[in-house]
Amino acid sequence: MNPPPIDTLPNGNKLFGTDGIRGRANVFPISPDLVLRLGQAVGLYFKKHYAQPKILIGKDTRISGYMLEQALSSGICSTGVDTLFLGPLPTPGIAYLTRGMRANAGIVLSASHNPYHDNGLKIFSSTGFKVPDDVEHEIESLVFSHLDPSYLPTGDEIGKTSRVDDAVGQYAVFLKEQFPKNLSLEGLHIILDCANGAAYKVAPKVFRELGAEVEVIGASPNGTNINEGYGALHPQKLRELVTHRNADIGIAFDGDADRVVVVDEKGELLDGDELLAIFAQSMLAKDKLRHKTVVSTVMSNMGLELALRKMGASLVRTKIGDRYVVEMMRSKQYSLGGEQSGHLIFGDIATTGDGILAALRLLELVLVQGKTVHQLKKVMVKCPQALKNIDVPRRVPLNELPDLSRHIHLVQEKLGNEGRVLFRYSGTELKARIMVEGEIQEHISTLVDELAETALLSIEKHLNARL
Repeated sequence: MNPPPIDTLPNGNKLFGTDGIRGRANVFPISPDLVLRLGQAVGLYFKKHYAQPKILIGKDTRISGYMLEQALSSGICSTGVDTLFLGPLPTPGIAYLTRGMRANAGIVLSASHNPYHDNGLKIFSSTGFKVPDDVEHEIESLVFSHLDPSYLPTGDEIGKTSRVDDAVGQYAVFLKEQFPKNLSLEGLHIILDCANGAAYKVAPKVFRELGAEVEVIGASPNGTNINEGYGALHPQKLRELVTHRNADIGIAFDGDADRVVVVDEKGELLDGDELLAIFAQSMLAKDKLRHKTVVSTVMSNMGLELALRKMGASLVRTKIGDRYVVEMMRSKQYSLGGEQSGHLIFGDIATTGDGILAALRLLELVLVQGKTVHQLKKVMVKCPQALKNIDVPRRVPLNELPDLSRHIHLVQEKLGNEGRVLFRYSGTELKARIMVEGEIQEHISTLVDELAETALLSIEKHLNARL
């Protein structure tokens, strides 16, 4: 196989970015031939480390999931390793079942919040945590190496595939067990937005079985409508519906339900930073916020840092990506972490971001404290932020873009201690992300537009100079 040349990702990989592999389905690297080859690499890796490995495969609701799960399973089975299909299930559910079913790995076919025409792949180890960089490096090297046919078994040594029929039920039981037995959601009017994605079955089931009055939108997946106008990235319909129906809360997941955003009873949106502040205050009061520290990323709003400082806690920042948040939490034994985008990780019970679990934890606080969501959110005041994503032809290192570096330095000098500038490349798409934080929204919006223009010109100048 001779794949086309592709850009090196920020972590030095060719395939695995900050959250697995992602791209347009049926196009390299998310093409059936590459995914089959990847399946062989995964099979060979786990066969090398385990005597009789088994690997779970789950997916979201994209039409390409059918094609890719077959290709992936074919590759894995060709190495003599068995696979089990879970069907559509949230990413955290696949992580949970991987460790609960004593599988050696769990693979998620999803492009998370991306449009339906994209798809992706991420791998969880037997512990339920995403495999570390060195495992991804080894699997990637196997993909691009010459495969000795003698490694592939024949006859009855070829792997088998079966389906797990009760995957949704098993994950639903786990979620309900995390909600206090002495509490009920009876009397609460909840509107769920499942983004036409992986949560469309399990989320309504969980909230209804805990007693809530549940209305559901974005729960009619057809293979091509995941994240389209619904979900965590498009909460407008949910906000309108919450206020129109006088609901107590609106809850929106993304396509694979590892992130959540919340709409309060007044129709106002709460992102991951605000939810982290709410959870931190509650855990601190119960002495469950280990080391009095929350882990988030460089994208988190300064308002979160100020709110934590006021309550006697600290914020530790990592690179963008929930995997880096989890790695920091594990290395320092922190109990709470997350991202502004809505990944919330409760380190004592979960191994990855879980939108449904986070929503249940929030509703627990509503019931126990006797406060509305709008009242709870007052623990944090957000600082203005402006964010711009730009398409780029290559990920040119910032130290090779002197014009952009100078401009960033000048903007940071203007902002002083009252703001921040962040420039980074996406680990899953050919995009640069620019964020400016400061006191006045109009001012920082202008600054981020100027930086975006400088970035595009600098990258173009750099690439032309190399021709």
